[in-house]
Amino acid sequence: MSDSFSQLPGRAKFAAAGAGLAVQNQFKSQGSRGNGAEHHFSALMLLALTIAITAIIAILAWAFFEGRTRLDMDLIFNGPSTVNKATAGYSVAILGTLQIVGGVIALIVPLGAGAALYLEQFADKSRWWNRLIELNIQNLAGVPSIVFGILGLAFFVRTPFNLGLVAAAGSATIALLVLPTVILASREAIKAVPPSILEGSLALGATRWQAVWRQVLPAAAPGMLTGVILAVSRAIGEAAPLLLVGALTFVTFSPNFFEGGYSALPVLIYNYAGRPQEEFQILAAAGVLLMLAVLIVINSFAIWLRARYERSW
Repeated sequence: MSDSFSQLPGRAKFAAAGAGLAVQNQFKSQGSRGNGAEHHFSALMLLALTIAITAIIAILAWAFFEGRTRLDMDLIFNGPSTVNKATAGYSVAILGTLQIVGGVIALIVPLGAGAALYLEQFADKSRWWNRLIELNIQNLAGVPSIVFGILGLAFFVRTPFNLGLVAAAGSATIALLVLPTVILASREAIKAVPPSILEGSLALGATRWQAVWRQVLPAAAPGMLTGVILAVSRAIGEAAPLLLVGALTFVTFSPNFFEGGYSALPVLIYNYAGRPQEEFQILAAAGVLLMLAVLIVINSFAIWLRARYERSW
C-alpha cells in the first residue's frame, strides 16, 4: 500500500492523504458522539434504577410504619376475622398460598423442563408445528394475568375439568400464567451447556435420550431453577387470576386443596385494604411485609438449592 502511494503524482498524494485524514476525523467524531450517547444512556438507566429502588423503599417504609403495631405472632397464627379485628391474622391465607405455590411447582417443573428439552434437543425446527409452539410460548409470556384467570374459570373451574372453586384450580391457573417464563429460562439453560457434553456421550455409545437425561439435564438444572424461582416469585404475588377462580372467598378455616373454599395472601390483603376500618388498614400493611417474608424464605431455599448443584464450565 505504501509503494502504490509513493508512485502517485504529487497532487494525487495530497488528495489521498486528505481523504484519509477526512475519513479518520469522521470516525473519530462518530466515536466521540457514540461515547457521549453511551454515557447519556448509562446515566438514564441509572436514573431509572434509582427511581425504582426509591419507590420500593418508600412502599416498604410505609408498610412498616403503618403496620408495625401488628407485627406479632397473631399475624401468622391467627385466622381472618371481622369480629376480633385487633387479633386477626393470615394463617389461613398462608396455608392457601403454600398450597397454591406447591401445586404450581408440581406442574411447572415437569412441564417446563419437558417442553424446553423437546424444543432444544428433539424438535425439528423445519416443522411448522414446532415453530408455532415456539411462537405461542413467546406470545403467552406477554398476556395479561386476568386473561389466564378467565381461562382458568372456563376450563378448570367449569367444564371440562370441573374442579370447582378450589385451590387446585388456582394452582393450575397460576401454573399456566408462569409456565412460559420457566420454558424460556430452561431453554436458555440448556443452550448454555457446552455441546461437547452431549457429543461426548453420543460418541461413547449412549442414545440421544440417555445423553440428554444423564448429562445435559443435570448440567442445566441450576439454570432451570432460576426460571422456577422467577415463576414462584410472580405466582406468590398474583391476585387478579385468583379472584376469578374462587380465592375471593373470606375463609376462616384451613383450606383443602381439592375441596372447599380457599384464600391467598395477596387476595386477603386486598380484602382487608378495601375495608374502611382502621384496624383492617393496619392489618393490610402488615400483610404486605408478611407476604414479602414468605417470598424471601421460599426464594432463599430455591437459591441455595441452585447454588448447591451449580457447575462451572
